[in-house]
Amino acid sequence: MTQAKSGDIVAIHYTGKLEDGTVFDSSRDRDPLEFALGRGQVIPGFESAVMGMSLGESKTEVISSEQAYGPYRDEMVMVVDRQQIPADIPLEVGIQLQLQGPDGQAVPVLVSDLSESDVTLDANHPLAGETLIFDIELVGIQ
Repeated sequence: MTQAKSGDIVAIHYTGKLEDGTVFDSSRDRDPLEFALGRGQVIPGFESAVMGMSLGESKTEVISSEQAYGPYRDEMVMVVDRQQIPADIPLEVGIQLQLQGPDGQAVPVLVSDLSESDVTLDANHPLAGETLIFDIELVGIQ
């Protein structure tokens, strides 16, 4: 039976859950996720889980934060004066903004707290520090 190997383009159906069972993403109601194995297009733990799977195989994989989006890093949280945010941007907890990094790249940040004078911005990935559980089904290999 054909097994997925580095260089293959694979098609995967998946459901991603947190340890408490909360589903954070799923391909079940859309087309399968396609990516090339060995090219770093998905998180390392997901790629490792798919490597060696056979066409039609299903499995559940637990992926540590180190093999997913990394640990939650306090140094990625900053408090800025509310006056530094343009007045035309409506601020509320939970919205995503983009800052410009030192290299000119856009850096997504989440507004995690607001006061009358300050805005707390979190540049951690929303799944940083989380152990992820994926139900994976390999549905195609090219």
